[in-house]
Amino acid sequence: MPDLGDGALAEEAQARSSDSLPTPAATNGVLRNTPSTLRQDYPPGCPVRTDVSALGGLQHRALVTGRPFPTARQLLEALPSECYVRSLWRSLGYASVSVVLTLVLGGLGYVLAARWPASLPSWSLPLQLLMWTVYAAVTGTVATGVWVCAHECGHGAFCESVVVQDTIGWVLHSLLLVPYFSWQRSHAVHHSRTNHLDEGETHVPHSAYAAAGQSNLWMHRMLGTDAFGVLNVLAHLLSGWPAYLLYGATGGPVRGLTNHFVPLSMGRAARQSTGEHLNAPMSLFPGRRWKLKVLLSDVGVLLVLAALVAWARTDGWRTMLLVYGGPYLVTNMWLVLYTWLQHTDVDVPHYGSEHWTWAKGALLTVDRPYPPLIDWLHHRIGSTHVAHHVCSRIPHYRARLATIALRKAFPEYYLYDPTPIYRALWRVASRCVVVAPVGDLWVYTASGERWVTVGSDERKLV
Repeated sequence: MPDLGDGALAEEAQARSSDSLPTPAATNGVLRNTPSTLRQDYPPGCPVRTDVSALGGLQHRALVTGRPFPTARQLLEALPSECYVRSLWRSLGYASVSVVLTLVLGGLGYVLAARWPASLPSWSLPLQLLMWTVYAAVTGTVATGVWVCAHECGHGAFCESVVVQDTIGWVLHSLLLVPYFSWQRSHAVHHSRTNHLDEGETHVPHSAYAAAGQSNLWMHRMLGTDAFGVLNVLAHLLSGWPAYLLYGATGGPVRGLTNHFVPLSMGRAARQSTGEHLNAPMSLFPGRRWKLKVLLSDVGVLLVLAALVAWARTDGWRTMLLVYGGPYLVTNMWLVLYTWLQHTDVDVPHYGSEHWTWAKGALLTVDRPYPPLIDWLHHRIGSTHVAHHVCSRIPHYRARLATIALRKAFPEYYLYDPTPIYRALWRVASRCVVVAPVGDLWVYTASGERWVTVGSDERKLV
């Protein structure tokens, strides 16, 4: 097994090795109608279903109470040793392909913007809109491959040298206006607390008992499933990424409000699974070292913003926004889409602080069938993500080998959903409203209704 304990991955490695959580910060209050007083324990092996779970593509395999999970060591030992071999030159080759393709398309966009002036007749506006939409979709989709290469740098999967890969990752992510070291830290926390209802990071669902969860249920009832789903898709794909960077939208409730540019945690913090309020938010960027790294991330983003402003003043804001802004939005959409669908669905549960372990979180990741060209351009980040969560230092070009090994060793735990991506997105957006407890699980529901089968007796919970 590889050395997993240095740099930003220290917390992930600690969670993996201990497979348990530290004691939470002291609390000073408990919410009314807390989940801890409403939850009932059930024997291991009881099937669970909800008002929405039958729509999923996993045949309820993960919705079973008290499931025993493999240990972190068992998962890692199932992986062939060659999975851990990282090659700088091979990684640079893949990164170069993504960078060159992005630059070629960006250059084409620049030429089109220069030769297609804004003063064209009004009748050509629909054609212009179509052309720039296609350009943004294609270029942003290709540029997502650059994002993924920087993502590998942040995980230590790019090469053996921490300095080399952090330098490459900082440059590539800064060019995409991503605060590299800030993201590196928060993403390591995401890996160390995957599908943890309290300490997870990104796309943490709302409890049906929390104010935000009650608001979601009310909106779903008032708007209806379709309108709620449309609003959810637009909110996530258009504003999800900047909202996460700026105030920690969908982040862990124990951290309150966070900001990837200012290393402070603010506001109220609580543990959803118990209803307890924390005296103070848990810091997303603890210690002086991480706070300095956040500032270094800011420098990279500010340098690129300054270059974009200089470009706009030279060639005009229209040119800059068309050539850079459109693809930037599409890349952000892909990023949110991947993260959302990898850990969320109507039949994928979460665990609270009492029952969560690192192995459970890793094995509640879902691989999905992305189109072959997209999968290649994005270095298979969506089709081999289970293996990535078992060991994030596996480079993407060895992830298929790791996936095959995990699927063979743990067929009852490996999750693959064959649902087409567009259908899975709609299902998640329109049906994953809140989570409610059933035994040790927290399961998605759109109304609060769920059932558990104990022996031959099916019991309805509301």
